[in-house]
Order: sequence, then structure tokens, then C-alpha cells
Amino acid sequence: MKEDWKKSFNILMLAEFIAIAGFATSTPIVPLYLKEIGVSDPAALNWWTGLITSSSSLALAVFAPIWGSLADSYGRKLMLLRAMIGGCVLMGLLSLANSPWQILLLRTLQGCVTGTVAAATVMTASIVPQKEVGYRLGLLQMAVFLGNSVGPLFGGVITDYLGSRVNFLATSVLLAAAALLVARGVTEKFEPKPRTGSILKNAVPDFSIIAKNSSLASLFLVIFAVQLASAVVAPILPLIVMDMRGADATGVGSLSGLIIGASSIAGAIAAALIGKVSMRVGYGRTLFICIMGALAFYLPQGFVRTPYELLALRIGSGIFLGGTMPSVNALIASLCDKNKQGSTYGLSSSVSSMGMAVGPALGALVANAAGYPAVFFTTSAVLGLTGIAVGKAVRVKKAKAIEALVESASNGTKP
Repeated sequence: MKEDWKKSFNILMLAEFIAIAGFATSTPIVPLYLKEIGVSDPAALNWWTGLITSSSSLALAVFAPIWGSLADSYGRKLMLLRAMIGGCVLMGLLSLANSPWQILLLRTLQGCVTGTVAAATVMTASIVPQKEVGYRLGLLQMAVFLGNSVGPLFGGVITDYLGSRVNFLATSVLLAAAALLVARGVTEKFEPKPRTGSILKNAVPDFSIIAKNSSLASLFLVIFAVQLASAVVAPILPLIVMDMRGADATGVGSLSGLIIGASSIAGAIAAALIGKVSMRVGYGRTLFICIMGALAFYLPQGFVRTPYELLALRIGSGIFLGGTMPSVNALIASLCDKNKQGSTYGLSSSVSSMGMAVGPALGALVANAAGYPAVFFTTSAVLGLTGIAVGKAVRVKKAKAIEALVESASNGTKP
């Protein structure tokens, strides 16, 4: 049926929203959970927060290419269900943790078996017609941002009123609901690539994708830089808010959730709008504008002194960061082999996770060495360097296009 893909995509988008909202309920409360179980020293709190967040992202970076390769051989829907169900089990177990080491272990295992965004991105790229890819990936990114906006606020309120352990149980329930939606409502017309033998052989990532396509390799570097910049601040944001509030530490979870949630809502709206118009403007040019816009709002965050000033600037940076990934993913979809989408987006997710792994560790290191304002200045430096590189690449591409046009005109041929 002609419209089957639309029904599957809409259910997929809803399920991903629920899954991300579930995962994001724990975003503002991990440092608070650590305090609850006995980690009180500020330096230790920064260190454990950075280590736990980084370990999960690092594990995801290692396993994402493996799951992506298996998706090409055994199905994209199966991989999405694996990520959601695995997350459901592990987030439930987090409610039973009694030490930082237990949290670290469970979050690391979570990184090994989850990765719903990459799985949903691959599935979207495979079921949506090529002319709709940019728009639909923008809508999917909107669902991710909306999940990231609702989740922290939901999690912050639950933590303030019911405690951190109930928060993790709520996450588990939401992931179970998302998995049920995918299992019952998403249809996949899957044609596997030729298998080479055992599951282990099919799980070997295809790194030749990067070697054979320099444009993809460049996009992966951009993904790493953008995700690193985004992740430097996020895990320690509750501690920054706590520092701004001083002696009045009441409602820190809710306020942190509000700041993270508002930024994500802004990113969600931007992702949908930019996904719609970026094809006309040009994905490369859109990417450059978004990175530089994010820089303009990140730099002043190092000078604010109240949570509400920070809230306003985080909304601005969220708008521009929201437009980066739809543009990058649309460029990847236009460059990669249809039969290797799982492997390609698996590698993309791996690079993204590496950025998310390095970011929190860098943020904790900078915060301990130079204070919280320096964390925002570090992020600004990363965005600035990335923006310069993207801008240069866009100018080179434009110059080559003009040269080709002039050459075809001089030869009397159509461009």
C-alpha cells in the first residue's frame, strides 16, 4: 500500500518520543541520585557524574557499529526492539542500585544494548521515499528533542516528590510501552544483504564505508564535534543550577528539568522547521548557520548568574543545535549505499556516542580545574572551530559547483 510507510513512520516517531522521554527522565537526577546514596564531596560528585555518563556513551560507541551491521543482515525493526527492551530491563535495575559502582555498571550495560535513535534513524531512512527523507528525519529529530524536553521535567518532578528510585521504574515502564508500539504497529519491508555466515561474522562493522567516501568521513567528524559540545554541559547542569542557587537548594531537580526541557522543546520545533526547508537552502549551508547560531548563544552562558538567565540562553542555543542533526542525517542518507544504511548510521551513532562520552569527562575536568563558567567557554570554542571547518567546506563545494557550471557553459553543454 502506498501509505503504509506513513503509518509505520508515524507510529515509529511516537514510539521514539516515548522511549527518549523515558531515557531522559534520568538526565537531571543522576548527580542527585549519587548524593542520595552517599556521594557528598563536590569533586567526587563531578567525577562520578562525568564517569557514569561517559561510560554509557563509550559503550554505545563500541556497540553501535555492531548493531548497525546486524541491522543490515537481520532487520532494522529487530534492532530497535532490542534497544528498547534492553533499556527497559536495565533502567528498572537502576532503581535497585546502592553504590556508584553499581550505577556505573548498569549505565555501561545500557550503552552496550541500547541506541534507539540510531535504530530509528536507519529505519526511517529505509522506509521513507528519498524525496521525503530530509523532512521525515527532521520530524524524527523533533520527536527526540520533545522526548528530551518532557523526560527531564517529568523526571525532576518525580524525583522531588517520589524519589530517584521511582524515577527509574517510570523510565522502565515507558520503554516497555515504546517497544510494544513498535512490535504491533511498525511494518518493515526488509531485504537483507547477503550474509557471510555466522552472526559473529555479520556483526563485524564495515569500516570501508569511511575509507571509500571522504565526504561521509567529514560528516562523522562534524557529528563528533557537535555531540561533544552538546554533552560538555548537560550532565553537570544540575550542579551548575545548584551552585547558582547557593544555600537555597530546594527544587533543583525540577528547575534543572525545566532548563533542559525548554531547550529541548526549542530544538524540537527547530528540527521540524529546518528539516522542511533545509533542502531548499542546502544542507551544508543550513548546518553552518545552525552551528554558528548555537555559538552565539553558548558564549554568554559563561557569564550568567541566575538559573533563569541560563534558561533563556539555553532556549536560544537549543533552537540552533536542533537544526544540526537533521541536516547531517539527510546528507548521510544522500551519500550512503541503501544496502549499507544500518552500517553507515551505526558508525554515525558510534562517532556521536564518542562525542557524548568525551564531552561529560571534559566538562567535569574543566569544572574542577577552572570552575563552571569555563565549561561554557570550552563548548563555545568547540562550536567555533567546527563552524569554521563547515563554512570552509561549503565555500569549497560552492566554488567547485561554479567551476563545473562555467566549464559546461564554455563547452556548450548543459550543466
